[in-house]
Amino acid sequence: MVNTISLLGSTGSIGRQTLDVCREQGIKVAALTARSSIDLLEQQAREFRPQLVAVNDLEPALELARRLKGLDIEVVYGLEGLRRAASMRSSEGVVTAVVGMAALWPTMAAIEAGKRVAFANKETLVCAGELVMETAKRYGAEIIPVDSEHSAIFQCLQGSRDRGEIKKLILTCSGGPFFGLSREEVGRKTKADALRHPNWNMGEKITIDCATLMNKGLEFIEAMRLFRVTPEQVEVVIHRQSIIHSMVEFQDGAVLAQMGTPDMRLPIRYALTYPDRRKSELPELDLLKCPPLTFAPPDLEAFPCLKMAMECAQIGGTSCTVLNSANEAAVELFRQDRIAFGQIPDLVAEALDKIPNVSHPAMEEILETDRRARECVAEAVK
Repeated sequence: MVNTISLLGSTGSIGRQTLDVCREQGIKVAALTARSSIDLLEQQAREFRPQLVAVNDLEPALELARRLKGLDIEVVYGLEGLRRAASMRSSEGVVTAVVGMAALWPTMAAIEAGKRVAFANKETLVCAGELVMETAKRYGAEIIPVDSEHSAIFQCLQGSRDRGEIKKLILTCSGGPFFGLSREEVGRKTKADALRHPNWNMGEKITIDCATLMNKGLEFIEAMRLFRVTPEQVEVVIHRQSIIHSMVEFQDGAVLAQMGTPDMRLPIRYALTYPDRRKSELPELDLLKCPPLTFAPPDLEAFPCLKMAMECAQIGGTSCTVLNSANEAAVELFRQDRIAFGQIPDLVAEALDKIPNVSHPAMEEILETDRRARECVAEAVK
C-alpha cells in the first residue's frame, strides 16, 4: 500500500474519484496537478494541503498562487511542473489521470524515480508502451493499472505463477451507446448522443472513444503491452451490463473473472492499497438483483476504430502512435462541432495510410509521429 501520492489530473473524473479513495483510506496527497480548472484545484488544495500544485500555464498559476497565499503550498506550471509533481521524494505513488499524450513525460519522470505508478492513462502505453515498460523494469518502478478492464486482469493474474500459464485475456466492453446500430446509423449520431454512456460516468474524450469503440481498441493495445502477450492472446467481448470487468483464460481451460459494480473507485483503491484489500464503502454487488449477463462479438464493420486498433497491435511500432494521436485530434474536432461523428474513423484511417511506420521507435520518433498525425488530421479537415 502507498501512504502518500502525487495525483496528476486531479480535477477530472478519475482524479476526483481518486481523492474519494484518499479520504476513505487516509492516504496523504503530496502533489496535485490540473490543466486549468483552478477553482476546483483550489478547493482540493485547501482540503488536502499538498506540498505542490501544478497547472499548464503561467497565468492560472499566478492566480492560484495568489489564492493559496499563506498556505505553504508551492505553485508551479508547465511540463517541468508536471515532472516535479510526478517525481517528488515525499510521494510513494503517482496516479496518472491526465488524458492523452500529455501524460507521457510526467509518467516517465515517475517511473525514473522508481514510484508505484497507478496507470489511468492508456494513451501513454499505446504510443510508447515498449519504451515505458522497459524503463519501468530498469528503474524498478511498479506499474499497476487503474482502467477497470486491466485492473480486472491484474487481479485475476494474482492466481497465476507465470505468464506462460495465460491462454487468453478477455476484455469486456459495454458496447457504448450505439450498440446494435449499423455504421451508417452510427455516423449520423450527434455529440449529445455520443456522450450518453449506458453504464459509466466519465470525461468527454473517453466517453466519445467509448462510443466509437476506440477506447476498447486502445485497451486492446494496452493489455498487450502491460501483460506481455501477443495480439492473438487478446479478445474483445461485448458485455452490456459491465458487471464482469474482464477475464483471463488459462492453459488448463479455467477462466477467472473479476466482477463488481461499475464504479472506478474499486480499481483505484486496489491500485493504491495493493497487495492489501481494504474495506470499501461502495455498494455491494447483489447477484440476485443483477440483470442477466450477456455476451456478444463486437461489430468491426460498424465500429472500424476497434478494427484499426487491432490491426495496429499486429503491426506495432509508431502505427499505434498514429492511431492514438490522430484519434485525439479528430475527437477534439468533433467536440468543437467541426466534424461529424462518422468522420472520426475516416480521419484516423487517412493518417494511418499517409504516415510510414517506424519499428522499435525511440522517444524522438514517437513525438515526431505524434506531431505528424495531428497535422495530418488538421490538413484533412482544411
